[in-house]
Amino acid sequence: MAYWLLKSEPEDYSYSDLERDGKGIWDGVKNALALKYMRTMSSGDLALFYHTGKERQVVGIAEVSSLPYPDPALNDPQRVVVEVRPVRRVPQPVTLAQIKIDSHFEGFDLLRISRLSVMPVKDEYWQRILYLAGE
Repeated sequence: MAYWLLKSEPEDYSYSDLERDGKGIWDGVKNALALKYMRTMSSGDLALFYHTGKERQVVGIAEVSSLPYPDPALNDPQRVVVEVRPVRRVPQPVTLAQIKIDSHFEGFDLLRISRLSVMPVKDEYWQRILYLAGE
């Protein structure tokens, strides 16, 4: 199992929307590196759900529930999507500010490549975020 971070503008699609829907398709990714990462996702992988914009915080955990497949809304086999489902909200959101000041996150793509919407999360970063979230 791999760990990921998925970014979404909460006004466009929030964790509450995913909870309401029960499942969703993670689409709209255009960045080549983010798409490369998506192509390596597997069903059962877990992802931190990160709200961008004014919030800038990890708010929940989602599970990848499908293998990547071409976006059915587009005529481009390179643009893939995955299906996700909500797992749980984190007890306490973890803000970008908290992550930036914590030396445990040195080298984390969230800090290095801030515009990337899909990124892998190393086990030690995953565990630290859950700790900061109160789990």
